[in-house]
Amino acid sequence: MLKDYLRLATSNLRRRRLRSWLTMIGIFIGIAAVVSLISLGQGMQNAISAQFSQLGADKLTIKAKGFSTGPPGSNSDIQLTTGDLRTVQHVRGIAVATGRLVEPISVTYNRKTIYTYVASMPSDPAERALVSEAANVGAKDMLYGRALKSDDQWKVVMSQNYYDDPKFNGKSLAPGDRIEINGQTVDVVGIFKKTGNPFVDMSFAMNEQQIRDLLDIPDKYGLIVAQVAKGSDVQLVAESVTKDLRNYRNVKEGKEDFEVQTAAQTLDTVKTVLAIVTAVLVGIAAISLLVGGIGIMNTMYTAVVERTNEIGIMKAIGSRNSDVLLIFLIEAGLLGTLGGVIGILLGMGFSKLVEIIATISLGTNIIQSSFPWYLIVGSLLFSFCVGAAAGTFPAVQASKLPPVEALRQ
Repeated sequence: MLKDYLRLATSNLRRRRLRSWLTMIGIFIGIAAVVSLISLGQGMQNAISAQFSQLGADKLTIKAKGFSTGPPGSNSDIQLTTGDLRTVQHVRGIAVATGRLVEPISVTYNRKTIYTYVASMPSDPAERALVSEAANVGAKDMLYGRALKSDDQWKVVMSQNYYDDPKFNGKSLAPGDRIEINGQTVDVVGIFKKTGNPFVDMSFAMNEQQIRDLLDIPDKYGLIVAQVAKGSDVQLVAESVTKDLRNYRNVKEGKEDFEVQTAAQTLDTVKTVLAIVTAVLVGIAAISLLVGGIGIMNTMYTAVVERTNEIGIMKAIGSRNSDVLLIFLIEAGLLGTLGGVIGILLGMGFSKLVEIIATISLGTNIIQSSFPWYLIVGSLLFSFCVGAAAGTFPAVQASKLPPVEALRQ
């Protein structure tokens, strides 16, 4: 019985092929937008989660309240100091901790000056290994040249971005080049691979003492990175760090002027932001689905008017109201489903295209597309429901037509 309904509904849609295609446009544009946006959002979450997994769940980051990597002048006046670092290093459960300087600088080369950041590398071997692992700027990450050595004087390493992109009046940087940072001549000794972290990829790395001498900041730190000892509870150690820093800085509980974040907390924050952005974009895309639903409703109402006589004949030969209702509902559902299938294919193609373009242009796989089964199945069910819901009122109207009145028209 259902097979007959489907065959009849398919036949009716084929007879009005152009109208059916035009009706489905709103559906497949909306579904394509939803699929592409959600797949890219899910792919970015997967990529970010993978990066945090490589970094390790045993890391803590301590920052002053208001610290950011935004434009120069955007940070707060609250600072961490070498005393804060010593306090963290003495907390039970901390295996190694190190401070990092992150400072705005000017870089001049080939008569062109740009403004960016310099990040410090500590001299202690264990601390240096921790920073190299966290920032992906160690010897294994070098694409050209070499990594910084602890005894290097006025030397820097930088991201592949500066090697690939001729930012300095048509010239790019390479190992062996001499540049000026805030007027001080330094040598470029290495190029590390793009990390996918925009801030790291725009920064230069230099040994800590040279940055202090150059910028005259003897006691300041931008942030502190700590590794929790094996077997210790990360959350409990984070609470101990917070308590000890609160005592050292003489601030009350709840009034802390610093933040202690675990890798899991940072990841949750990033995921929340991505989820909110994706939800807003999907909400905008849903407007297209609403327009598509109205189009289906309009098409089905037109079909009722055009097929009034046909409905009368069906009822005259014994068709029940439920039969007519099902035929029109199935037609509307098919319009929604076919639009959904086309939209899913378009959405997958678009998100893959974005992934390829981003990988080529950015040199990193941070923007990825992901197509979990529930996204595909959910999109199909949703498009069917939109079609069926939009066709409900026209179908009910068709099923209630009196046979005699229908045959007269």
